[in-house]
Amino acid sequence: MHQDKITVSNTNLRALKTDKASIVCGDAMKQYAKWDSPTLIVSDGPYGLGKFPGEPHSTDGLADWYAPHAAAWAKFSNPFTTLWFWNSEIGWAKSHSALEMNGWQYEETVVWDKGVAHIAGNVNSRTIRGLPVVTEIAVRYTRKLTLADENGYELPLKEWLRHEWQRSGLPLSQNNEACGVKNAATRKYLTQCHLWYFPPGDAIVSMSAWCTKHGKPTSRPYFTLDGINRPEADEWDALRAKWTHTHAMTNVWRAPPVHGGERVRNPRGKGYLHANQKPVALMERQIIAASDPGDVIWEPFGGLMSATIAAVRNDRRAFAAELNPTFYEGARKRLLLEKQRSNMRAIS
Repeated sequence: MHQDKITVSNTNLRALKTDKASIVCGDAMKQYAKWDSPTLIVSDGPYGLGKFPGEPHSTDGLADWYAPHAAAWAKFSNPFTTLWFWNSEIGWAKSHSALEMNGWQYEETVVWDKGVAHIAGNVNSRTIRGLPVVTEIAVRYTRKLTLADENGYELPLKEWLRHEWQRSGLPLSQNNEACGVKNAATRKYLTQCHLWYFPPGDAIVSMSAWCTKHGKPTSRPYFTLDGINRPEADEWDALRAKWTHTHAMTNVWRAPPVHGGERVRNPRGKGYLHANQKPVALMERQIIAASDPGDVIWEPFGGLMSATIAAVRNDRRAFAAELNPTFYEGARKRLLLEKQRSNMRAIS
């Protein structure tokens, strides 16, 4: 039967590559430049608990810790890249500034509700001084997009759109006629408030044509992306982060922590190998929502690499790193087992 190619570098098993995944035991910062540019990044890194190598011992240090990673993610990403950032509520609050300052735009927060069973038997009602915590959060960001004006200055996309129209000398109200609508284009595409809406490619093409015909003469095409050519609808649409809507799914995800056969046990003793192993099903939700088959997924803080497993199962290509050799070995075995199961499904 056909077997997918699997290669291992050296005898210490510190790297594994299959047809859909490439994982290493090491620092992700040293890998970003080697990996293919991502459509989606799933970050499940330090929570400020001091449990893993190099992790801050409080949430106060998380912003400084994440800043260089956030900058590298933006540097090596595509304009349409999405970031899912896992953490505790306070951990994300302390980290948000580092993400925002280094090229990431907040979109929404998803709450993972693990259910009351998560803390059953572990709460002393006589001594507890707050509400039992049964949640974590996964925050969705998209890469901040900037475009150059006629003087080479980079402007945020929302400002750039309005600037391009104003460059024509035409009143903003004509944008409605240009796009063939009564009142939606001006208040959606050219507004600078929170009601701004990313215009579809055909609207950009229409706006460019209208300004060219009725606006001031210019040697630089209106709404040009490269400074030379008029915009094309497909080219413009490709700048937008991907999103596939799932009906009836809200921003509260109710699922118990990982148990049973999915939970990786410690081979050297009792208990689990990783204290916070994420359910593959939740990672699949994120991957399906923000990428397409064949796209590249990054998991820079792999742990047991649930996002990588989810990516492989859904026909994406994954790149992952994990510093802890014990966690990496557990993840490596998971990936090999996933490949075996995939091969068996292919011949059944």
